[in-house]
Amino acid sequence: MKVPQLDLPAQYAGLRAEIRARVDALFEAQSFILGKTVSDFEAAMAAFLGVPATVGVASGSDALIIALAVLDVGPGDEVLLPAFTFFATAGAVVQRGATPVFVDVDEDFLMDPADAHRLVTPRTKAVIGVHLYGRQMDWRPWRALAAERGLFLIEDAAQSVGARDALGASGSLGHIGALSFFPSKNLGGAGDGGLLAGPDAALLERARRYRNHGETQRYHHAEVGVNGRLDALQAAVLHAKLPHLEAWNRARRAIARRYADGIAARGLAERLRAPRLPAPGSEEHVFHQFTLRVQDGRRDALLAHLVADGIGAAVYYPLPLHRQPCFASLASARRALPMTERLAAEVLSLPIYPELGEAREQRVLDSLAVFYARGA
Repeated sequence: MKVPQLDLPAQYAGLRAEIRARVDALFEAQSFILGKTVSDFEAAMAAFLGVPATVGVASGSDALIIALAVLDVGPGDEVLLPAFTFFATAGAVVQRGATPVFVDVDEDFLMDPADAHRLVTPRTKAVIGVHLYGRQMDWRPWRALAAERGLFLIEDAAQSVGARDALGASGSLGHIGALSFFPSKNLGGAGDGGLLAGPDAALLERARRYRNHGETQRYHHAEVGVNGRLDALQAAVLHAKLPHLEAWNRARRAIARRYADGIAARGLAERLRAPRLPAPGSEEHVFHQFTLRVQDGRRDALLAHLVADGIGAAVYYPLPLHRQPCFASLASARRALPMTERLAAEVLSLPIYPELGEAREQRVLDSLAVFYARGA
């Protein structure tokens, strides 16, 4: 039995009627650019996140770029962000003409506040915090830093839609939050899509204008924006999926617990360090990824074994941002970032999605056990 990294056809099979009804209504109306389909989805997301409004945009990358733009981050500014994350987080900063400053991360893959404190300069204007793999950062030290040094807080919630803690939902905690609806995300569309959210209605209204060429009314432009609108087709698909998101995230948490228990039961816990599971009621991790740390130096051999055995395992991310060739000239790229570099050599993500099923879960766990039983 093969275990794919993701099984989107299985998800679609259960939602075909709901999705097609919304898509058919859109095609009947022939209203593909913004309009009611997009505004209805934005309102549903605002209610889900507990914010006054949201703004649909063309991608998660556009969400980050527009967030920086409406905070007036640009040339001469520095932006703190984790070195261990997807490229788009830093790419958005460079697209705005600002300078990314790479911060080390902690044992939970999240940006380290102590390291960030050391890197703040008079040029630092913003911090982008990434809720990596679906675990929400503790936002309290970041709010304290922002208040102390006058910084903007941007959430990169691309991997954490639906995650919550006592402070609120991912995307609602900073000055502005950026979400992604890439098809592989917990809430994924039929192509690219993204969203901006947060507590500041005026800031979001500027983002709404900015995503549409800075237009205030037809052919009148208050500023030079971008063509960064969320397609109505994507909004229709996402709106059909949204009511299922909380159940899907609960399923991911249950799979994560069974994976962790299964690794321990097979005597592999010292070799394969499972992600920390939240205490009940403390936070709602949404496990966009279930990411192990392979502690014995054989991550790549284990990955090759799993792939050869039909298991859709993957490494997110093998080359951290401060080691990317395009950032070699940055001063922060030449710093020692020990935890980031250790994680890049250890992380290995197992398949996790609501449609996985216990038979395929056991198949994954058995394949891990076979690798170590062979002494590979």
